[in-house]
Amino acid sequence: MASEKVTACCQALIEKNMTVAFAESASAGKMCYEFSTVVNSGRILIGGMVCYHSSMKEDLLLIPWGTIEQYSAESAEVTKLMAQNFYRYINSDICVGLTGLTTPGGSESESKPVGTIFIHIILAEKQIAKRYEFKGTPESIIDQAIDVVADLILKEI
Repeated sequence: MASEKVTACCQALIEKNMTVAFAESASAGKMCYEFSTVVNSGRILIGGMVCYHSSMKEDLLLIPWGTIEQYSAESAEVTKLMAQNFYRYINSDICVGLTGLTTPGGSESESKPVGTIFIHIILAEKQIAKRYEFKGTPESIIDQAIDVVADLILKEI
């Protein structure tokens, strides 16, 4: 069942007749799933793409070769390109890109600990780029990130 924040966001999107799509990495499709569980979500949810491995980001979301090597798969730069490149090919009012670290490994460092999440949201007239550091289990980190996305969209529409 979707959180109160996701439900409120979906209801606002429905009222405004707006659509949303997701390009997900760390959340591995859970964000799209959460939005799909709200009543009448078919009116607002276009869908999503899970690009967990770097090869998917490069091959399907056309992240330029070398970009991930330069910035890491979990970075503001890659998240922005994921959102922008997906947005170009879909018919949706809003597109959300999300990457991050939910477990040890990857590009984890002192300056980018586990729990670091990058979000990039594209709306018709605006782009929002955010970085967060959440605490908790991998599932809790993703749930917190999804709620933040829902809040950010709600504030903008």
